[in-house]
Amino acid sequence: MWKWEAEGQPKAVVAIVHSAYEHHSRYAWLIKTLRNNNFHVVMGDLPGHGSQAVPSVHDEKFDSYIGYVKELLKIGILDGLPLFIMGHGLGATIVMRILQTEEVLCAGVILSSPWLHLDHQPSKYSKVLSKLSSSMKVDHNISTELLTRDHESYIESRADKHYSSMITTGWYKELQNFMKTVGQHQGAIRNTPVLLHVAGNDKITDSSYGKKWLLNQNLTEFQFKEWKRLYHDVYQEPEREEVYLYTESFMHGALRSLGYIV
Repeated sequence: MWKWEAEGQPKAVVAIVHSAYEHHSRYAWLIKTLRNNNFHVVMGDLPGHGSQAVPSVHDEKFDSYIGYVKELLKIGILDGLPLFIMGHGLGATIVMRILQTEEVLCAGVILSSPWLHLDHQPSKYSKVLSKLSSSMKVDHNISTELLTRDHESYIESRADKHYSSMITTGWYKELQNFMKTVGQHQGAIRNTPVLLHVAGNDKITDSSYGKKWLLNQNLTEFQFKEWKRLYHDVYQEPEREEVYLYTESFMHGALRSLGYIV
């Protein structure tokens, strides 16, 4: 895990949880932008991801993801500043599960493109995955071209040795159970401000499941934003400045409601 300090007087800390198959380096622009706008940032790579991805076939237990994010949040509160939790893709789903099972004190939660129902399946054999050996390797085939319309990201991905969508069928079965558990959980999370970003042209997930989850939480303060043309990775898209400004406005509003002068 790493911590990047704000360029000026810090307003808050943002803990970022990335999605499946990727790593923290893909968030360099977002980290820099948050720091430039006086937010501390804490982030790392989920177990089995990034430089830890040896071998690069994902077969990690989801409990290890949960434990890792809990440790990340502990680091996030050490400065005594308001904490915002930001999760993307599978990272958003992990954050949602922790909010369902733990009393997490934070200033607000920002979720983007949560994995609750996948439209993009590992392969044409996905319907029989449950009958295959749990150690069998398959490729989820989530390429950068499915995640973003940003051509610079395509170029960077060619040299990215730490991105891998290779999985075992056992991991995929656990993923399906995990998404179902989060999506069908009875009861609401703690009443915390939540912002949910979804992509109107998401090639990976069905965003309607995320919207339904949000509306079922009985929150007194929440925002839902669908970005019409954007692909799954909203913070990697050509319109990322707009996405960031929307996010920052949400965080400023949450800070003001806590009595902070922004």
